[in-house]
Amino acid sequence: MLWIPITLIAALAQTLRFAVQRRLRLSTLSSAGATYARFVYAGPLIVAGAVGYQMFQSATLPAPTSVFWIYAALGGVAQILATICVVALFALRHFTVGVTLSKTEVMMTALIGFLILGDQVTVGALVAMALGVVAVIVLSKVPLDVSITWSDLFQKATLLGVAAGALFGFCSIMYRGATLTIASDDPFLRATQTLMYVILIQSAVLTVYLAIFEPGQIRKVFQAWRVAIWVGVLSLAGSVGWFTAFALQNAAYVKALGQVEIVFSLLVSVVFFAERLTRREAWGIVLMVISILGLVLAI
Repeated sequence: MLWIPITLIAALAQTLRFAVQRRLRLSTLSSAGATYARFVYAGPLIVAGAVGYQMFQSATLPAPTSVFWIYAALGGVAQILATICVVALFALRHFTVGVTLSKTEVMMTALIGFLILGDQVTVGALVAMALGVVAVIVLSKVPLDVSITWSDLFQKATLLGVAAGALFGFCSIMYRGATLTIASDDPFLRATQTLMYVILIQSAVLTVYLAIFEPGQIRKVFQAWRVAIWVGVLSLAGSVGWFTAFALQNAAYVKALGQVEIVFSLLVSVVFFAERLTRREAWGIVLMVISILGLVLAI
């Protein structure tokens, strides 16, 4: 059950990273620039950590296979595209249905994991995950009376929402698949090696994108190093946690437990910004706790 505390730590680190990225986004950087800060500062740290851990363990890893590169590349690009879909949703007038559909990421992860990797999910776990999806929708302040009509199915927001959920689920499965191709019994070693290559791929993709479409952002990322470096540190902690959890457990279970991140976000707002929880948020947290306990008991 080691994947449980690892996932919780990863979710907390990711919550804090988003808070720092939000500060960068509101001050000097674009959305792509704030995302790039994560890779450019976390990249050197994860490379040093992965190589250092391999040397410490005196491990000799085989060269990555072609299957590994396929999993890593597809997962890295899918994660970038999923983020773009979510950002694009908020620029649309009718985005509530799309946002609601994007929250089905966990269920999509279970389906994609079964189709691609053959990962099995128990009936009890599926029920717990479904309850978790409801909790996330409640905590995300999406209107509870949202109804989907036939015309809504052809809206751009709907397509973006479905795409975001599917892409996030797909990238999780790709990352798990990549870790499973590495011949080692050490899940932390497999996770750090996979993460190192994925971050290098994503850094290269975003560097090319920014150089062509937003050239000034690269310079601004380095100018904001005093704050941006913490994005890298927190990203390192979170990503190592996610990838290690993927190496240990079914990605659908990991993503379901990882939804606790939204609870952490609310707690941060209460503790650091003195905001008060609404009755809806309190019920959402209760549903999330029940979902998590049900998931753990069902596995």
